[in-house]
Amino acid sequence: MSTPKDPQLLDSAAVRLASPLRPSRRRPTGHVVHLTRSERKARGAAARVLTPRESLALAGGAGKRPDPIDLLVGQAATRVPELVPLRYGRMSTSPFAFFRGAALIMASDLASTPSSGLEVQLCGDAHMSNFGLYGTPERRLLFDLNDFDETLPGPFEWDVKRLVASVEVAARGNRIPRKERRDMVVGAARKYREAMREFATKSELDVWYARVDVDEFMGEFVAQLNKSQAKRTQSTIAKARSRDHLQSVSKLTEIVDGRRRLISDPPLVTTMDQLLGVEGAAEFADRLAELVRAYRSTLQPDRRHLLEQYRVIDMARKVVGVGSVGTRAWILLLQGVDENDLMILQAKEAQASVLEQFLGSSEYTQAGQRVVEGQRLMQAASDVMLGWQRTHGIDGLERDFYLRQLRDWKGSASIETMVPSGMARYAELCAWTLARAHARSGDRIAIAAYLGSSRTADEAFATFATEYADRTEQDHAVLLDAIATGRLTAIHGV
Repeated sequence: MSTPKDPQLLDSAAVRLASPLRPSRRRPTGHVVHLTRSERKARGAAARVLTPRESLALAGGAGKRPDPIDLLVGQAATRVPELVPLRYGRMSTSPFAFFRGAALIMASDLASTPSSGLEVQLCGDAHMSNFGLYGTPERRLLFDLNDFDETLPGPFEWDVKRLVASVEVAARGNRIPRKERRDMVVGAARKYREAMREFATKSELDVWYARVDVDEFMGEFVAQLNKSQAKRTQSTIAKARSRDHLQSVSKLTEIVDGRRRLISDPPLVTTMDQLLGVEGAAEFADRLAELVRAYRSTLQPDRRHLLEQYRVIDMARKVVGVGSVGTRAWILLLQGVDENDLMILQAKEAQASVLEQFLGSSEYTQAGQRVVEGQRLMQAASDVMLGWQRTHGIDGLERDFYLRQLRDWKGSASIETMVPSGMARYAELCAWTLARAHARSGDRIAIAAYLGSSRTADEAFATFATEYADRTEQDHAVLLDAIATGRLTAIHGV
């Protein structure tokens, strides 16, 4: 794309880009700036001047990085102490597992790279395993981003870099040759760029309604795979449809003395009686039941009415994810009109995003609201029970939570078993999905103008991915050494 001929237009766009990373994200209400298409293109052109696309290859942090173990230990200070070794154990299993839990480490590195100044609502942890299938309120199966614990406004390239780096790290773990890895990563970056350029031509409503409907899309997607890949993909889809509230109830509960109860499976699922004793469990149960009652106010009126038909009958602590291990997560068993009318909610602790110390604080003082509002902005459709609330924890401290159904047609691909062609197609699907999420919240026309029609940005992102994968392998080795020498305690195989 050529530079605009009007220098004043370019200068004004440059001014608007000059200070994108504010110390606070709180926006003045009632004030929206409406730029013309040409002004938005000029923003993209100005961004190229201030931050050439070739600089997207820079990994940051060279020679003066914080110790990655110190960063992990710092995070552990606000987590459940007895669960932290589980986190280290899970991160130690492979460089890709380490990468999944190292969002803070990567944010620290990205903070020292040049910024495009083109802001979107970032996922904050956009690696391949944080995309997947889920059901909409209309009972359609969509493919989308599915983890928003770190969501925050910031430069669009931060999410793209996390995605392409995850492709490179995962491909190495699957022993995919170097040339195929490079083609795969370039292909993902190209798909993001081409998707953004396509979204730049569309209306706001068209962008808002864009989505990957599995029933409509997967026929074309599966046709690009070989027979075994297609079979695994179709199996994943079928499994996702089976993972509904009935399956959750069947898998996670049992009848005890005539009453439905959550099954204990420590340390993964620990009942309240085991954690606090009978009296302490009863007291804390009242507290969490109050959390559910209070969180209703964050739902739409029709969904609030639905939730009001249920009451909490049991709860337990549940270990989730890799990077999230150690944060407080509860599963709550709710009953409706009778013992056959059941639903399981997950109340997951929301802490400050790992991005906030580098990009400024969220406009939301309640971390659960930050997660929910970011998810609603980025996802094509969100869970009907998605909301937030603040309550006192077991330790008596106030903590922020967001709540949603534990499972609602949720499914994810097995990254570790993908062959090259399947991983390449999947990476492109993730890239398109990320571009669609960014196009909803950011200036898609400016981003498209910045990325342009050439392969310059694609190659730069791929070079970044290679360097960051090298760094991830080194950091993973440091973690293994810290465990071996006793600096960290890890629990493996859980």
